[in-house]
Order: sequence, then C-alpha cells, then structure tokens
Amino acid sequence: MKLASLKSARKHGRLVVVSRDQTLAADASMIAPDLLSALECWDTRQPELEEIYSRLNDGTFIGAFAFDPAQCAAPLPCAPQWLDASAFLNHGYLMERAFNTERIPHFETIPVMYQGASDDFHGPMDDMVMASEEYGIDFEGEFGVVVGAIPMGCSPEAAEQQIRLIVQVNDWSLRALGPHEMKTGFGFLQAKPSSSFAPIAVTPDELGDAWANGRVNMHLKVEWNGARFGEPHGREMHYSFGELIAHAARTRTLSAGSVVGSGTVSNQSRAAGSACIAERRVIEIIDEGAAKTPFMQFGDRVRMQAMFDNGDAGPFGVIDQRVVALTKD
Repeated sequence: MKLASLKSARKHGRLVVVSRDQTLAADASMIAPDLLSALECWDTRQPELEEIYSRLNDGTFIGAFAFDPAQCAAPLPCAPQWLDASAFLNHGYLMERAFNTERIPHFETIPVMYQGASDDFHGPMDDMVMASEEYGIDFEGEFGVVVGAIPMGCSPEAAEQQIRLIVQVNDWSLRALGPHEMKTGFGFLQAKPSSSFAPIAVTPDELGDAWANGRVNMHLKVEWNGARFGEPHGREMHYSFGELIAHAARTRTLSAGSVVGSGTVSNQSRAAGSACIAERRVIEIIDEGAAKTPFMQFGDRVRMQAMFDNGDAGPFGVIDQRVVALTKD
C-alpha cells in the first residue's frame, strides 16, 4: 500500500491513498484525517486503507483524482520522534576522517543514533531555506521506517514486526556547525535542519524481494544540479532496522508514528558514488590530498530517487529540492 499527505491548513496534512503506478490518489480522510491518526489505530485503519488501495488499483474507486507529488507534504509532516542512526559503517569510518575524531567505541556492535527535529518535516519539492552558505550545506540520502508503538526493551525481531511503513529521506546537514556540537557531547541541534521526505510512504510488501533482513535493498540515485552524484545500495547497511528500533527502545517506549532513519546510504565501492557531499570530500582528501567539491550554494538543486536492481523506479517517488536563502524582514 502507498500513502501520502497532501498539504492543507492542518499541520498534519490530509491523508490520501496512492495507486501502485503513482498516477491516481484517493481521499482517505473518512478513515483517518491524517497519517499519524491512522498509525495510532493501525490495526483497524490498515484494512480500510487497503480496501481503498485495492479499488484504486482496479479502477473501481469513485472519486479518484490525479496524484501530484508537488502538492505533497512529507508523508508525516510532523512525528512523535525522529531518530537517525549511522548504520552504514563505511560512511561512519569516512566521517571519522572528515571530522578528525577518534573511532567510536563498539561502533560495529552498538548503533550510533541521535534524536533530531520532528516537528517540521519538509515535502519532496519544497524549497529548502538556509540561513547561510557558510554553514556548509549538505544533503544526505537515506532510508527510514515508521513504526507502531514500541515497548521498552523490545527485541529486534519484535521491533521489525512493528514496522508499518518505509520512507525515503534527505537528512539535511550543516557541516560547518557539526564539529562544535559533536565536541559538546550534547549532540546535534543547529547542524541538523529539518529533514525532507519523498512523497510516498509504503508498506514493506511494496518492496517485494527488495525488503529483506530488515533492510531496503535498493539503489538510492542522487543527482546534484542535474549531474550524477552516486547511487549507493542499501544492502551494505550494517544494522537492520529491527536492531536500530530495539536500540532506540532500550530504555524508553516509542510512540506510534516515530521515524527511524538508516543514516547516509554508503558503499565501500568508490564506483557507487556517494549520497552526501561530506563523504565525497573526505574521499578526495584520501585519494587526492585535498577536498575539491564545495558544499551547496543558494540556487542548487538535489534530486533523489530509490531504484530497484532491475532499473525500475522505486515506490517512494522523488525528492527534488532547491536551496534558497532565508529572507529577513
């Protein structure tokens, strides 16, 4: 099943069901006014939403309309929590070089995760407003999952069963602000603007064989100003999403609708390219002695789309955003 949220006067948007081919949508507000409400009563709402999805796909739903991703907010415009990991070890090792930090103890056995802003997620084609180019504007392509209610101490196996939806994320970063915040020991704040999401959230069955072992086994194709930047594959995710969720819930519960991110998709093979600028820059330092690629400037665009191994477009739709300057009155 494919779900999206159209922009509306309500903070949480208006829930719609999207057809499998992503051409049509159906209003689902008679079942739940928004996606968060549906997730909070998932056991009863999912079958009703699945019925709309079936009718939408076979052409029997009355009132279907053209689906326009440009009218979409993030699938969850705001969520109870946004918990982002660094589950691709190759990226983590490269970032250690980028920030000149020591190896995190037990990095290979205990997930690294931070809690970011979840009150103002951005839609797939929203301009991304930034205060200054000097902050080191960077994109970060990743995958994420939306969960049901997770009890404290949940096992990875039980946690995986509570994955309701899978999403595609651009987790923006301001690289010039990150090092100071990391040294404080309090984690990211100013260095992590609100994240952006592809328009469609999907149930795991929509991925078919590409959903395996709690991982999204797809390429994430990234383009910057129309040029190829990378298409790293999700198969090299070291921790499964079940393990990440269980880690987050070790000492607390997670509310239905919480979002858990994989961290930047990253592969050992240099041929795969990268899903963030900082990773390319540190590779340039390693290979060529100095970073050559600048961070983003106002007017730049980034496009991200998940792709199946056979080359077909993924089920999430496209993130396509422009960076613009903050205007002050």
